[in-house]
Amino acid sequence: MSDVLIRVRDLTRDYRLIKRREGVVGGLVDLVRPRWSTLRAVADVSFDIAPGEMVGYIGANGAGKSTTIKMLTGILTPTGGEVTVGGLVPWKQRRQYTRHIGAVFGQRTQLWWDLAVVESFRLLKKIYEVPDDVYAAQMGVFNELLGIDEFLHQPVRKLSLGQRMRCDLAAALLHKPRILFLDEPTIGLDVVAKENVRRFLREIRDLQGVTVILTTHDLGDIEQLCRRVMIIDKGRVHFDGELEELRRRTGHRVRMTVDFREPTSGARLATVTAGLPVVWQEGEGRRHVAEFRRLDVAGADVIKRVVNDCPVRDLALAEPDIEEIVREIYRDSAAAAAPAPGRSA
Repeated sequence: MSDVLIRVRDLTRDYRLIKRREGVVGGLVDLVRPRWSTLRAVADVSFDIAPGEMVGYIGANGAGKSTTIKMLTGILTPTGGEVTVGGLVPWKQRRQYTRHIGAVFGQRTQLWWDLAVVESFRLLKKIYEVPDDVYAAQMGVFNELLGIDEFLHQPVRKLSLGQRMRCDLAAALLHKPRILFLDEPTIGLDVVAKENVRRFLREIRDLQGVTVILTTHDLGDIEQLCRRVMIIDKGRVHFDGELEELRRRTGHRVRMTVDFREPTSGARLATVTAGLPVVWQEGEGRRHVAEFRRLDVAGADVIKRVVNDCPVRDLALAEPDIEEIVREIYRDSAAAAAPAPGRSA
């Protein structure tokens, strides 16, 4: 990668935890002789991110993604490794660094609860020392893309969740940061509100070249926004590449659903596609489902066999959704980490 904005090398974070004893007596003993254990939340994570990239950073609860983001934003100091963002070390040059980043953390608003939205914006303008012309230009962009003028003079506490998220996004970008960290930005939003947020993020990235790191459990966000995905599990990155490459890992598996004009047996369908690597799910009615991989057989060949030999009313092809692909990555990483038969862990 010729131009790197975020550089991470061997990033590690350990937490020191007390192993609690049971009961009142155990609690008293813990006060005198605590038993400590070490939890490695992030282990030797390395990656580069270029300016203007929109990267999905995903994982299950406890996988280490939030800890990584906290280190990238300078909230946490790592146990080991290196991070530079635009030449700055987040936890060492925090005051200078925060002028270049924005963050939205789920439902934790950065707006003042009882103030009108516009008053929160004006306070942030003062905090970040945003020039008047930049402030006016940014507010114009936010109104055009987010339609925030209609509730600028309402207290934050009276906004709906979707309205407040739009205002939080505007607040995070008010000072024109180079990087935007998003943690569950669409959590709890309805379908329309989610699409509004996704559309805004795409447009602001194209308009202002903002680099976005997105963590989410809604993998629809990833499919709609990110070309590149990193999957973290048990503190380690198990995949880092384009979303299309993630799909290729499954061999472009396809599910074909066929509706027939009359009841058709599974045995007949198995005969029709004999010699092709196609697996039919059990069924004896008018609807049947088959699975195959595009790498093994062309979809046109399967369709041709079925349509020529059976009375087909309708047919549809669908690739596995991103959730299923991610689950497969997790299964692969768990299998790789499991001890070999006959060996102890």
